[in-house]
Amino acid sequence: MINITNKHITQSALYAVISSALVVLLLFATFFIAEPTISYGQADTADFYVRQNITDETSFLVNPSSLNTSGDINGVTGGNATGTSSFVVKSNNSAGYYVEIDFFDNGTNPYVAMLGDEDDSEALRNYSAATSTPTFAFTASTAAQFAYTITSSTSADTGDLFLHNGGTYCGTGSTQTAEACWMTPSTTAVRIVDTTGPANTGASSTLMFKINVPSGAVPVPTAQTYTATATLSLFVK
Repeated sequence: MINITNKHITQSALYAVISSALVVLLLFATFFIAEPTISYGQADTADFYVRQNITDETSFLVNPSSLNTSGDINGVTGGNATGTSSFVVKSNNSAGYYVEIDFFDNGTNPYVAMLGDEDDSEALRNYSAATSTPTFAFTASTAAQFAYTITSSTSADTGDLFLHNGGTYCGTGSTQTAEACWMTPSTTAVRIVDTTGPANTGASSTLMFKINVPSGAVPVPTAQTYTATATLSLFVK
């Protein structure tokens, strides 16, 4: 009985070992079959964004300054005086910017930009030779007159109205010349600077104003100071 029992135990142990070995072999076979798929399968991806908004920064780096024109003018025998005021625009707007000028509407009819400080005298008239387009060179009149023009450090920045075709007409062409294209002051805004790109370090322009009093002007300007008030407006494109 003892021998028979031992033999039965030995056979059972053998069957158990064989079964275990088969299970291990099956596990290894499954791993090697699946492994290429696991190692070389298609990777999963997910896109995302990082964004930052940069705001527009367009402003007068240097504001235009108030001015007194150069020297006194005799009211009867006449004379000329000029004065300049410069400004600088800084902008990171890629499409550019533009600047307009208009003069204070003081309620006079017809409108006169420059009035006497003491009695609102209207003897210093608006430049009469220009209306919607500046004239090439200043044209004197029998009346005392007030006019303005502009130039820029980069000629392409100057508004089209103040560029000329080489020496005849303003408002056409691409030439900029100092004291060439003279405009009448108006309560209607006029574009004096017009750019197509940014001015990251600043772009300068200079307004020039001219007072002309002919000898024996009609009417005769009375002895006092005359003042006009102008406004510059800056816009981005």
